Amino acid sequence: MRILALESSAKAASCAVLAEGVPIASAWQCTGLTHSRTLLPMVEDMLRNSELTMGDIDAVAVAAGPGSFTGLRIGISAVKGLAWAADKPCVGVSTLEAMAWPLAHLNGTLFCAMDARRRQIYNAVFRCGDGGPVRQREDRAISLEDAAADLAGLEGPLTLVGDGAQLCRQDFEARGIPCRLAPVHLRMQSAVGVGLAASALWPRGVVSAQKLSPVYLRLSQAERERLERLNREEPPPRP
Repeated sequence: MRILALESSAKAASCAVLAEGVPIASAWQCTGLTHSRTLLPMVEDMLRNSELTMGDIDAVAVAAGPGSFTGLRIGISAVKGLAWAADKPCVGVSTLEAMAWPLAHLNGTLFCAMDARRRQIYNAVFRCGDGGPVRQREDRAISLEDAAADLAGLEGPLTLVGDGAQLCRQDFEARGIPCRLAPVHLRMQSAVGVGLAASALWPRGVVSAQKLSPVYLRLSQAERERLERLNREEPPPRP
């Protein structure tokens, strides 16, 4: 079984092909260019250089969220287009769980964090295991303060992974919570992790291109500002 995986949830964009759960090709780019310019050309080059076509692919996987609203929409749209044209099923995986898979060999607890701004993070927690990461906390948008308070009782060394790892490290160490950063080459989101997570979900996680949708966890800034504006404009209740 071959899975084509795409990741565009944050600053970097990447793609990979896994065969029977083993990465056989990948491409990664973090140059500041928009994902709409880089993602599909990377996929096309990777497949061509691997002498593969979409006909050789059994499913297309994507990091479905949480993450950058624009990045998620680009990734989801790209996967829908590829899967629809080639009549392939899709697998949408948690961005946070995908981040944990390349580090599942470590001892202790994996704390996956993406910077959500306003001293919040998108976060999930996993225990390392031989068969892959074992989830301890569901995906959530949480404040740094609440995340630190929720660490009590977790076992083993605490490893921070994701583009919010450095932010969390500064906050946790200021609170006297021991932790370590994941190695720099495994710290950020990657399509290889997406492919590993999708392989573990196969076949129960399969959906059609039509049903594939992003998971945002919270409203966008524009939507939040709109609601705040409407609340300010709402007339007071009658006595």
